Amino acid sequence: MSQHQFVATQYAPRAEDYVTSLNHSTGADLDQMELELQGCQAARVLDLGCGGGHVSYRAAPHVAEVTAVDLTPSMLEVVARTAAERGLSNITVQQAAAEALPFADASFDIVLCRFTTHHWHDMEAGLREARRVVKPAGKGVFVDSVAPSDRLLDTHLQAVELLRDASHVRNYSTGEWAAALERARFALTSVTARKLRMDFPVWIARTRTPAHHAAAIRSLQVDAPAAVKTYFAIGEDGGFDLDVITFVLGAG
Repeated sequence: MSQHQFVATQYAPRAEDYVTSLNHSTGADLDQMELELQGCQAARVLDLGCGGGHVSYRAAPHVAEVTAVDLTPSMLEVVARTAAERGLSNITVQQAAAEALPFADASFDIVLCRFTTHHWHDMEAGLREARRVVKPAGKGVFVDSVAPSDRLLDTHLQAVELLRDASHVRNYSTGEWAAALERARFALTSVTARKLRMDFPVWIARTRTPAHHAAAIRSLQVDAPAAVKTYFAIGEDGGFDLDVITFVLGAG
């Protein structure tokens, strides 16, 4: 099974969970993304790795059309249904991998991507594809959870993310992101860092993490060095802080 097939299989039963997820349906990063669409009434927008569709739902009232792309058919079914229920007739869905988008060059004015890149088999190929399908005068907004540059902290984050969700590939550092975006020929306009508090029971329930994996995560948290506990603000209940970065990009 390829990584693409594995991700689609992992997320097939989780579509409804991501529509109702507060971490995904709300947030200052989502508000910022929506603000970037002001004055873009004629724009064609690509929601790359749409998941539960929250970016598409926010974008649709401000632009001409939104194409929501995801690997997982059940995600797309839920997005199409929810868009129809909300009267957002300018949202269409398309199954595709980020690394192989079925669109012509310069098809979109804006590409939006939120909380999905850490699942991509090949991050840089996905970024190149995103750049290819955006018009020369277009722009992008990418949001994702990121890893600290410190190796100890990075190792802890990757370990708990993988235990929680076997389809996890990697959380990249801000520096890795900036370098990859430059290689993909995006121009970095702004970078906004935020902290996102993860409620442990909700966090593992959303991905339907097996009980023995959840126990392993808690063991890693309890036995972690003080530097790890402090940086991630690990609580007695397993809750912790996650770093999130918003990159606003030009395509020129």
